[in-house]
This record gives sequence, C-alpha cells and structure tokens, in this order.
Amino acid sequence: MQIKAPRGTYDILPPDTGKWQHVEAILKETAENFGYREIRTPIFEHTELFERGVGTSTDIVTKEMYTFRDKSSRSLTLRPENTASCARALIEHSIYSGILPAKWYYIGPMFRYDRPQTGRYRQFHQFGVEAFGSNNPYLDAEVIILLVEVLKRLGLNDYELHINSVACPRCREVYRKKLVEHIAPVKDKLCSDCQTRYEQNPLRVLDCKEDACHRAIAGYPTLFEHLCHDCARHYATVKEALKASHIVFQHDDNLVRGLDYYTNTAFEIHIPGIGAQSAVGGGGRYNGLVAECGGPDLPGIGFAMGIERLLLAVDTLAGGEANESKTDVFISIMNDAYEQQALELLTRLRLAGIRAEKDYMGRSGRAQMKYADKLGARLAIIIGEEEIAKGFYTLRDMRGKEQAKIGGQDIINSVKHRLATA
Repeated sequence: MQIKAPRGTYDILPPDTGKWQHVEAILKETAENFGYREIRTPIFEHTELFERGVGTSTDIVTKEMYTFRDKSSRSLTLRPENTASCARALIEHSIYSGILPAKWYYIGPMFRYDRPQTGRYRQFHQFGVEAFGSNNPYLDAEVIILLVEVLKRLGLNDYELHINSVACPRCREVYRKKLVEHIAPVKDKLCSDCQTRYEQNPLRVLDCKEDACHRAIAGYPTLFEHLCHDCARHYATVKEALKASHIVFQHDDNLVRGLDYYTNTAFEIHIPGIGAQSAVGGGGRYNGLVAECGGPDLPGIGFAMGIERLLLAVDTLAGGEANESKTDVFISIMNDAYEQQALELLTRLRLAGIRAEKDYMGRSGRAQMKYADKLGARLAIIIGEEEIAKGFYTLRDMRGKEQAKIGGQDIINSVKHRLATA
C-alpha cells in the first residue's frame, strides 16, 4: 500500500486552508453581490452528458475524462467541468419554466487526466457562474464585470482581459469553409492534434498552443471579419458596455475557447506574473448548450476560474488576511489542577464567538507562551494560584506584553474590547 496521494492530487492542510477560505469567501460574496446563488451538482454524471455538451472532438472528451462503469454497467464520468452539469440541472428541475434569468455560481472539484504541472492538477477546483435564459449582450458584460471584480477584490490588478466573438452557428459555418480552404495547403505542417482538429473542428486549430501551428496558418481569415449582422451588433454592444464600465480589454482573434458549446462572446483573463499557465479563468456565451443536452432552446453565458491558479496569483497576499491567525486568545495554566477551570473558560469564550485555544500536551508555563506565539494568539489568559485564590484572570497582550487583572465576570467583555481595538 502506497501512503501517498495519487499523482495529480494533493492535500490542502492548515495553514494553507486559511488561504483557500479567504479566496472562497471573496468569490462567494462577489457572486452574491451580483445576484447569483449557489448550486451544488454531483461530482459524477452520465458520460453522455459531457460527450453531448462539451463536444466529442474536444481534448476533454477524447483524452482527459475519468470515465468508469458502475456495478450496473452504466457509464459514468467524474465531472471535467460544471457548465454541462448546470444545464442538466436546469432541464431536470424545469428551472426554465420559472423566473429567468437563472443566475448560479458554484465552487468545487473537477477532474481531468492531464500532465500535472504548476497550477494544473488531475483533481482541481473551479469557481464559476452561469446565467441561463437571456441573450441580452448587457448580461454578457455583467458576467465579465463580475470576473474582473473578483480579481480586483483579491488585489490582482495586473491582469489582461482578452475577448472575441466566436459567432453563431450560421455565420460560423461560412467562416469554417474559408478557414478550411486556408489551412488545407499547410495541414501537413500542423501538429498531430491539430491535424485531427482540422478534420473534426478546424476552429480549434486557432486555439493550439504550438508556435509551429501558428506559423503554418499565418494570415488566416478571422472570425471577426465574417460575423453576420446580428453577431457583429451583439459583440459591438458588449464592447461598448465594457468601455462604459471602464473595463480595459483587448480583442483577440486567436481566442476561440476549447469547448464546442461556445457561441458569440468569448473571453479569457490572464495574469502574466504567474508564468506560462497565465490564464486563470475564461468563458463565454453558449446559446445551444441547453438544447443540445435535451432541453428547450435557451441561451446561456458563464465562466470558470481555476482556484489553484488564483492562489498562485494571490501569494502576494501572504501575511495579510489570507494568512490571518485563527486564534484570538490562548489560555495558559500554571498547574494541572486548573484544567477544569481552563476548559470552562475556554467554552465560555468560544460560545461568545471568540477563537480560543489551550494546551493539551502538558507544557510548562513558558512553553505554553511559546506555543501561543506559534498559534498567533493576540491575547493570553493566565490562570495560576493567585488567580484562583482571588477570583480574577491575568489578561496579557501577546504583542506589547502588557497585562492586567480582570474579574471573572468581566473577562469576556474585556477580551472582546481588546480584540476590537487591536
């Protein structure tokens, strides 16, 4: 038996969990400020959902899904992304017959078989939002503004927002033919993956990360040049709405996104400072997804962010809120005989909403103070012979080392006051 996490997975241990909780709290608060409510979907779904929703020609479906058969021989897949799952939930529970748009957010683990590298794991975590039921371009702008606002609230102001329109199925088919004509003479110069993409979904050649492929197709016709009137107007409105909200962006002809369900607006956010894997999130409109999954012809838009990559970017917050101590008060006893009194006070503090700890390892008084320092305790309450005999507590400021004698009935209020004014 190997006592080791499987390759591409890892444990999140204290104090790193504090960073996760800090980031997750900001993600949730921002989404709810924008009117989104949390959805929690199963970690595995019927395999067909992802084959139909994500696309059979995508790398996710052809190479990266964790698919297995259960004891009834049903083909199930650990979710590689959550948009298809949200679409399935929308259909299954007939949410589309209620008040629209349905605006959801989620946080949770996803699974893809991929080569592990910095910020990329086989079990990874995503935060995302989905809005179903409206094709209004101002909703596209809202979703992008939400994404940017998340970064700003995390202090990540050095970002790049790339946007494009990947068109509707009608004008995209016209463009597809033009692109095939351009690539055909040079298809043998493409990487093996792009040669397959050329046959199945040539637009995805534009999404390749290989420099050789980009050199081979240089001068290719762009989607932007082939947008129909409706798509061009939709995209122009999105850009104008972003400008009016002072959101800086750049049009990117190479941006087509990797999943088959995208239509019209597509976008990605990059933070150059975290290295080669600089994309921390992206998304777009997917007006055909709900119908493809067996529901009504209902438009949608959303995005997902990789939390691991976000954490790489917020490492600059070290020492701030993300690493803030989880201990307010430490109770130190000078004699084992005072264990009962310490536990009673510990419980009183905790029930009053104060984060309190005590020693359970039999440390000496001096060692307890060192332990309190390691826990980052702001205050210490000392219980010794004099305190027990005279009915007070010694309250010590762990930073300034000042201390005061506080009556037993006043200790909770005194602790709260000192923490509030610290």
